[in-house]
Order: sequence, then C-alpha cells, then structure tokens
Amino acid sequence: MLDKDSKQKIINKFKVHATDTGSSQVQIAILTEEIKRLTDHLKSHKHDHSSRRGLLKKVGERRKLLKYLQKESQEAFNELAKKLKLKIAKKMIEDEEEERRRLEEEMAPKVEAEEETVEEAGEESKKEE
Repeated sequence: MLDKDSKQKIINKFKVHATDTGSSQVQIAILTEEIKRLTDHLKSHKHDHSSRRGLLKKVGERRKLLKYLQKESQEAFNELAKKLKLKIAKKMIEDEEEERRRLEEEMAPKVEAEEETVEEAGEESKKEE
C-alpha cells in the first residue's frame, strides 16, 4: 500500500486535468507503483502467498485498465506506456496488430466474393435490359 505522499506525487505527475484523481492513467500509474513494491517485497519473502495473490489481482486490474485505455485513446496509451516503461504494453500492441491482420485475412475472401456477386448482378441486369 502506498503512503499518502507518494500517491499524491503519482497523481500530480499523471493527472489529465487539474482535479483529476481517478482517470485511467492515474489508476494505472498507482497500480504500477504498487506492483513494483509488491514485487520487491516478494523477492525477499518468497512464501508470502497472500501478498502474491494481491500482486496477481493488481496485475489483472492494471491489464484491464490498459486494455480500456488502449481502446479509448491509443495516443494516451502509448504515452503512458513510455512514461511507465511497461513491457506489457508492447505485448498488447503486438497482439492487437496480430488480431487486426488475422481479421483482415479472414475478411479479404468475403469482400472479394461480395464484389464478384455485385459484378455478376450488374452484368445480369444489363442483359435483361
């Protein structure tokens, strides 16, 4: 758990507007700092399973917030990932590009088939006239 001063420093650094305390960017930054501290704690206390479980929950929550931010504003996502030096962000970007390519490959034959159908329908209507 972060103390009040360190949390306020993070909020001031990542806030989007003057009264911002709960935007995605701020939440992700706070979770990232908590994850770093828990990771350091677990390096010296390997058998602290309850803290490990808390760490995994925080990582999952941060991932959800990162997905949301990426979907809402790619620019803000990229900027935040650079500031926080997140490895997970690189992986998420690669996964999204891979998914986009896969969808384009799936859709290409369907689009071509539809274009052929439209062309054939146009030719048939010309024959009827």
